[in-house]
Amino acid sequence: MTAVHPTPSDLTPRALKFEALAQELRRGIAAGSWPLGSLLPTEKQLVESTGYSLSTVRRAVDVLVDEGLILRRQGSGMYVSSASRQRTEQRTIGVLIPDTRLYFPTVLQGIEAGLSGSGTSIALATSQYDSRVEQEAIARFVESGVDGLLITPIISDDADPGPLLRRLERIPIPVVMLERRIRSLGYFDPTEYVCSNHEAGAFEGVSHLHRLGHRRIALALRADSAPSSGVRRGYEASVPHLAGMVGTVVSRTSAEWLETHADDVLQEMLDGGCTAALVFGDREATLLEVAAQRRGLRVPDDLAIVSYDDEVADVAPVPLTAVSPAKHRIGRMAAALLLTRIREGDQSPVQQISIVPRLTIRESCGARTR
Repeated sequence: MTAVHPTPSDLTPRALKFEALAQELRRGIAAGSWPLGSLLPTEKQLVESTGYSLSTVRRAVDVLVDEGLILRRQGSGMYVSSASRQRTEQRTIGVLIPDTRLYFPTVLQGIEAGLSGSGTSIALATSQYDSRVEQEAIARFVESGVDGLLITPIISDDADPGPLLRRLERIPIPVVMLERRIRSLGYFDPTEYVCSNHEAGAFEGVSHLHRLGHRRIALALRADSAPSSGVRRGYEASVPHLAGMVGTVVSRTSAEWLETHADDVLQEMLDGGCTAALVFGDREATLLEVAAQRRGLRVPDDLAIVSYDDEVADVAPVPLTAVSPAKHRIGRMAAALLLTRIREGDQSPVQQISIVPRLTIRESCGARTR
C-alpha cells in the first residue's frame, strides 16, 4: 500500500483537511502510484496511513468519486477509474511575477511552451514588488484551488531567510521559484527553483573584456534590482582570477540612473582609469553610451561596454554586447519541474536548477560580431 502524507500544519486557515487529502490522492493517481484500474487502499487503511479521521477520508474519497477519478464497487473496494488520466491532466497553475514589463514576458512565453500539451492553464498575478500584494495573491491562488505555483518572491540576500522559508512551507500546494533562490541557506536550501546563474554570467562578461585586452574594467550597477547582488559577486570573483585586472564598482539606484548621474558614473570610471565596463542593465548601459558620446568618447574605441540583460541591448546607439539570461528556457524548465512535482508529489526529488547565461556579441565591445 502506498502511504499518503499530507501535512495538516501547512494548511491555510480556509483549506479543509479533506481537500488536502483529496489533492494528495490525485497526485498519487497522476504519478502512477496506483495504476489505472488498480485497487486502492481501503478507507480504514487510509485512516491508518494519514492520521485523518474516517469522516475526513470518506469526504476526500467522495470528492474523487464525483470527479470520476475513483470507482466504488460494492463488496470489492475502490479502484482507479480508467478515465482518471484525462481528468487529472486538466490543471491550473498560478504564476506570480513582479511585473509584465521587459524581462518577464519572455519567461511567460517559456512557461506556456513548457505547459503545451499538458492540459494545464495559467492564472497570472503580479506583485509590483510589494510584499503585501504578493501575500494576498498567494492566498487567492490557494483559495481558488490552483494545483501549483510558479513564483518570483520578493527576496534579499541580506535579509533573514527564515520568514520567507516559513511562508513558502505553509503553502499547501507545490511551489517552484522563478529567477530566485534563498542563497544564504546554501546547501541547506530545501526549496525548488529554476534561475539564472548571474555570478557566472557576470564572470563571462568581464572575462570577455579581459580577453580583448582590457585590464581596468568597471562594474556599473543598478543597485536596487534583485539580480544585482549576483552580478556583483561574479564581478568581484573575476578581479583576483584575471591576470592584471583592476576593478572599480560604481553603484546607483534606478531613480539615480538619470542622464546626469550617468555622467557621474562615467567620471568615476574614467578617474579609475577604466577602459571598459560591465553594466547592469541595458537601460543603464545605453545611458552610459550617451554620456560617453557627450564627452567626445567613442564606443568601443575609447570605452568598451558589455551590458547585462539583453532586453533592448540591440537598439542602443551602438548595439550592445550583452550577457543574455536564458529567460525562455527558465520559464519552460520551471513549468516542467512544477508539473513533475504536481504529478509525483514527494516521490519526486527536490530539483534546484541554475542556468548560465550566454554572451551575445555586438558592436559595443570591439570584438568581431558573429
